[in-house]
Amino acid sequence: MAIPDRIERTLDLAHPIEKVWAALTTTDGLGGWLGDKAEIDDLRPGGQIRVCWGGTWSVLRIETIEPPRRLCFTWPLEGLPPGDPRRTHVEIALHPVGDGTRLSLTETGFAQLPDELAAAYQGNVEGWREELAKLVRHLDGRH
Repeated sequence: MAIPDRIERTLDLAHPIEKVWAALTTTDGLGGWLGDKAEIDDLRPGGQIRVCWGGTWSVLRIETIEPPRRLCFTWPLEGLPPGDPRRTHVEIALHPVGDGTRLSLTETGFAQLPDELAAAYQGNVEGWREELAKLVRHLDGRH
């Protein structure tokens, strides 16, 4: 069975776009919901964001940044050996909706995985469900 290529999520958040953008692009913001902690070297295409989950660091490479509306990055796929060039592409877009913000997330690139790594796709499906729920709690001040 072929692995689906994409994960898509949409959230309507009761917070202004600037607050949501800060949660995506600052170390305190990212560390409050994505992983356990985060480090940002430079917010520019080619820059890196490092995110730690349970002592394991993952490096996100920034591809596109259009404040305060769009952040795109690539990151490694779980189950592939370190240094493997295959990565998925994550796009997060923000749109004002009334007094709040609509966050749209799309992650693509799973079709490049061999069938035996289908668990990586399922892991990211569950991972985004958990991480986006943490984003809502972070924005609401309910850590």
